[in-house]
Amino acid sequence: MNNPEEKCGTPSVKELEKVLYGGKRFGNPVDEVWPNLFIGDMSVANDRYSVWKLGITHVVNAAHGRMHCLGSHDFYGSTVDYYGVPADDSPTFDLSCYFFPSAEYIQKALDTSGARVLVHCAVGVSRSACLVLAYLMIRHHYTLLEAINKVKERRWIFPNRGFLKQLRALDMKLHKRNE
Repeated sequence: MNNPEEKCGTPSVKELEKVLYGGKRFGNPVDEVWPNLFIGDMSVANDRYSVWKLGITHVVNAAHGRMHCLGSHDFYGSTVDYYGVPADDSPTFDLSCYFFPSAEYIQKALDTSGARVLVHCAVGVSRSACLVLAYLMIRHHYTLLEAINKVKERRWIFPNRGFLKQLRALDMKLHKRNE
């Protein structure tokens, strides 16, 4: 087969789901998946004491404005910088428009001395994981498969099919640019 996806080595959604489904299938409320970069669920994000104990200085809420995800500048106070992404965990939601702004926010935060960034959504496996994968692809030049494997070393993730398609498109775009 001669399709452009094979040229840059981007696996199909089905192949990605097989990789994601492998390994452990349970998660902690929060895991450090990259130095000073954490993926978590709303139980951690909604608990200011947990955020403080982890030393979190920046929060990316990938479920901003959604039920049970309380985060805001007012919620965390002046010690935590807050970035909200009003995403639905739906295969039809276009999360890709947040890939570059979120990656820039995360990188800028991590470039700050002593920074620790929490990226969360409701469960911490789809929206937040997708934004972290995009960050690793954009800022650290990982392929999608490399980013998935890197995060899976520390946390079980499972972005929905729509998000996987958007990450595949990003992977192909970044590969084309880097050839």
